[in-house]
Amino acid sequence: MKITSTSFADNTALPAEFAFCAPDAKTHCTFGANRNPQLTWGDVPAGAKSLVLICHDTDVPSKPDDVNKEGRTIPASLPRIDFFHWVLVDIDPKSTEIKAGEFSSGITTRGKAGPGAPRGTRQGINDYTMWFSGDRDMSGDYYGYDGPCPPWNDSIVHHYVFTLYALDVATCAVSAKFTGGDVRAAIKGHVLAAAKITGLYGLNPAVKP
Repeated sequence: MKITSTSFADNTALPAEFAFCAPDAKTHCTFGANRNPQLTWGDVPAGAKSLVLICHDTDVPSKPDDVNKEGRTIPASLPRIDFFHWVLVDIDPKSTEIKAGEFSSGITTRGKAGPGAPRGTRQGINDYTMWFSGDRDMSGDYYGYDGPCPPWNDSIVHHYVFTLYALDVATCAVSAKFTGGDVRAAIKGHVLAAAKITGLYGLNPAVKP
């Protein structure tokens, strides 16, 4: 199985139009266009009954102490954790593409609705749900795709991995308000094949993808 994109090439910079936050010379960052990128896939196994798509950032700081703090830099040596940006299940295995902006275009304060999504799919909550939980203006359940917004003072570029899984079940065994972790657990033992493509993104002008 393979997955490609006309929005970016594997292991190259993800354009800012697909990010939650874009660089800003005065304020470090500002809200971006937040469109989901275009994705195309092929060579899906004949026995596949559904597809699952997960996008996650592998480079999120494990401690928030220095995040977006003036006069500080997040060291490359700090352990990193996953941050889920998109969890999409029950994709028709006969489909071959997601168009740019089809599932997300713009930022929805307090999060997009879910889990129901286009084409009979379902979307889980992404980790902005957790990130904004204490924010009076932004808190809510963030379903679907919300793009990159790495710390503007991070010393490393972040990697955004889009992984497509072909499953031997027609419906992913997750309930209404599910997470990336829930889906990873549910698909164990049901994956026939997988493919991934990685985009790079950063907001620190001193660190370029």
